[in-house]
Amino acid sequence: QVQLVESGGGLVQAGGSLRLSCAASGFIFSLNTMNWYRQAPGKQRELVATITPGGTTNYADSVKGRFTISRDNAKKTVYLQIYSLKPEDTAVYYCGYRGNWGQGTQVTVSS
Repeated sequence: QVQLVESGGGLVQAGGSLRLSCAASGFIFSLNTMNWYRQAPGKQRELVATITPGGTTNYADSVKGRFTISRDNAKKTVYLQIYSLKPEDTAVYYCGYRGNWGQGTQVTVSS
C-alpha cells in the first residue's frame, strides 16, 4: 500500500531554513507527480509545491522564491527546502500523492 513518511520539521526562528523530506513507498515513485501541502491551525490544507516526474515545479504564490521542491527518484524521496521562514509558515506540512497523505511534520516559526 501507499506509504508517505514526512520528516524534518521543527521549531525555528523567523528567517531560518528547514529541509523537509518525504519518503514514499507502495507505488512507482519516478512516474508520479508529488506534492507538498500545509495546513495551518484553523485553516484548510493548501497546496504549496508540485513536482512532476520530469522535474517541472510549481509553487503557490505565497511561497514562490522561498520554497524549493525537489526529488530523488533513486531514494523515492521528495524534499521541500524552505528559506526565510516567516511566522505565517507555521503549519503541519504533508506530502501528497493521489489523495494519499503522510502523517505530516510540524513546522513552527517563532518571531
